Amino acid sequence: MTSSTSWRVTSSAATRPRSRSGGPMTAAHSRPPDQAQHPSTNLRGAALARTMIERFLGAGHRVGWVTGDEVYGGNPKLRAALEERGIGYVLAVACSAEVATGAGTFRADALAGKVPKRAWQQLSAGRGAKGQRFYDWAVIDLAYPVPGQRQLLIRRSRTTGELAYYHCYSPGPVPLTTLVRVAGSRWRVEETFQSEKGLAGLDEHQVRRYPSWTRWVTLAMLAHAFLAVVRADEHTRPGPADLVPLTCNEIQRLFITVAVQPLHKAAHRLGWSDWRRRHQERSRTSHYRRQAASQT
Repeated sequence: MTSSTSWRVTSSAATRPRSRSGGPMTAAHSRPPDQAQHPSTNLRGAALARTMIERFLGAGHRVGWVTGDEVYGGNPKLRAALEERGIGYVLAVACSAEVATGAGTFRADALAGKVPKRAWQQLSAGRGAKGQRFYDWAVIDLAYPVPGQRQLLIRRSRTTGELAYYHCYSPGPVPLTTLVRVAGSRWRVEETFQSEKGLAGLDEHQVRRYPSWTRWVTLAMLAHAFLAVVRADEHTRPGPADLVPLTCNEIQRLFITVAVQPLHKAAHRLGWSDWRRRHQERSRTSHYRRQAASQT
């Protein structure tokens, strides 16, 4: 992907578009663990996502794909709104979701049981800390009396056999590799969300009143944006080949120990930072080599 847009939809309606054209828009709504038991909350989250996408597009921005979890994939109004605008999507759905095929309407998990062995393809959903994230993938064409291509994408874990399902739409035919790439792009935003919690305390507000909650979330996102900008700037400069590139975690650690609480000399802290990064680079290289050897 030469250009991509990545969105996270939160209940504060805060958006972070990274560019104006190209790749997937990701929606990950912030909600309590038991939200699946509250359909009304899910509906509000999907409605908020639809409103934010419409504002984004109405402002003249462009996006190629939208991806999100089951809260969004299970909402027909959101899917219909994206289809009306001709925007492709890869949205997760529950195993109980019913989809229409040429042979009738079936549950997603029932269709997965009918997929022949030869239909599964091993593809990577993206790079991870320990190598490529390989899964087995299969796709089933759906039959709907409206324009566009609709498919059920199935992901199977190569270790546990666990299945995940995605309702897919595109204005025209697209290869399986494109659907897998879009589905895998959601991990980046989920990882950023977890990083904001761990590094900037995004989830440590008391949620007493909306104004205070908004101020806390805005401050936390600003703090994480600082780390992300510094990281992006550092990655534009060539660094030692035996050191892993600076991460947000390492930048936060250096900022605290050198600028906020300088308990030791800067040279001491920078030396420990280089040691950690060198060890991480060796570990990452070892993981990738072992994975490559296991694939041959």
